[in-house]
Amino acid sequence: MAILYDGIGKTYDTTRRADPEIARRLKSHLQVSDGASVVDIACGTGNYTIALEGLGLHMTGVDISAEMITKAKSKSKSIKLDIADAQNLPYSKSTFDGATCTLSIHHFDNLSAPFQEVFRVIDKGRFVIFTSSPEQMENYWLKEYFPEAIRDSAEQMPSLSKVTDTLREAGFAIIGQETFLMQPDLQDFFLYSGKYEPKMYLDENVRSGISTFVNIASREEIEEGCSRLKRDIETNKINDVLANYSSDLGDYAFVIAEKK
Repeated sequence: MAILYDGIGKTYDTTRRADPEIARRLKSHLQVSDGASVVDIACGTGNYTIALEGLGLHMTGVDISAEMITKAKSKSKSIKLDIADAQNLPYSKSTFDGATCTLSIHHFDNLSAPFQEVFRVIDKGRFVIFTSSPEQMENYWLKEYFPEAIRDSAEQMPSLSKVTDTLREAGFAIIGQETFLMQPDLQDFFLYSGKYEPKMYLDENVRSGISTFVNIASREEIEEGCSRLKRDIETNKINDVLANYSSDLGDYAFVIAEKK
């Protein structure tokens, strides 16, 4: 994973930035006071770490990628940022009031060790995860153009039941889940951010910040899929494709757990 994100990290911030609504919901679900100490697990280039600091929290960020942490440090002098594996966090027991992890748990070799580590370094407080599930991804219209990549990407995503079961095994109580629907004005261009703006996926800069395209999709599938997508946009057939994909499962989800 470090090698993957060292590569993505070079251009990551071209299209990836913290979305204010996601950051707001992360803080809301943490249920902590201003000034609370929170660790952002797999923080990447620190976009959400910095956004949460801007919302009044005392943040620490940790990521396995040296390239990502270097980028994060260039954007913030006030946040402590560390290179480390989520399976072996460099913090003492009960250091933090809460923890977050945004769009990263599918990159963990397993969920148990990172979740146990988060449980260890939290005193009493919540662990808020933002992720997507295989079931949600089954309803992404991207399947129409990049079927193998979306299938393989969905297969690496842990189901929400797996996430909650593993959180419980680590000692957490499950507070609940909240679905998240993509909005047209989303500012963070992750996988399904172009739900309402299909032409985004024709931009190589956008694709270079999305691990599904960088690490999973073949060059041939990307070229063929983009060609078909471009043609469907030009003929307005894309509207029929989008209309065929709907779901009551939401596009992404927040999972909220708590250490009592």
